[in-house]
Amino acid sequence: MVKLYFVRHGKTEWNLEGRYQGAGGDSPLLTSSFTEINDLASALQNVKFEHVYSSPIKRARVTATTLIKQLPYEVPLTLMSRLEEFNLGKMEGMKFADVQKEFPLEFDAFRNHPERYDPHQQLNGESFPELIQRMTPGIQTIVNRSSADANVLIVSHGAALNAEINALLGIPIADLRKRGGLANTSTTILETDDGNSYKLLKWNDVSYLKRQLTDSDTI
Repeated sequence: MVKLYFVRHGKTEWNLEGRYQGAGGDSPLLTSSFTEINDLASALQNVKFEHVYSSPIKRARVTATTLIKQLPYEVPLTLMSRLEEFNLGKMEGMKFADVQKEFPLEFDAFRNHPERYDPHQQLNGESFPELIQRMTPGIQTIVNRSSADANVLIVSHGAALNAEINALLGIPIADLRKRGGLANTSTTILETDDGNSYKLLKWNDVSYLKRQLTDSDTI
């Protein structure tokens, strides 16, 4: 069985400020995030990873490279554009409260009713089906490249990972949010033997973080 360790990037300045980042927006990791990435690396010391894949967006890429440096062995890193965050169009860089005022229908749908989320009329963004159709072939490629019993680390983004992981588990788009969100520097583990069906082993593990999480940690 191939085990996929999905990691959300470390917390950024925009996460703390309550801003949408998306695929086009980005902000630096907080200084404290590097400590938390090291805590994650310590928690994974006994897992031998065959490969690390990461979104090329800086906050994910820096999370991946920081983590790799703390592992007690060398592991190859591949950047994969299919692992990028949602294209959120006009919402990128905006504070959540401002999006709620300017785009109330889209704000509510993105958070609470993903099956109703239509980013094309107002936002020029990417829908949930489009995101899943983009990411799933990337995950299938990763599984196909992996050895039969490989452990693989995948560093990506909160909203994208939430949607894609649930889709891999066969959850309908309307129910993608029911499992809850993913925290910064969290780990979610799936296993598969063929890249077609997946089993959830662990969801949103943050047991290695040495602080109380806040609302700004989770999307």
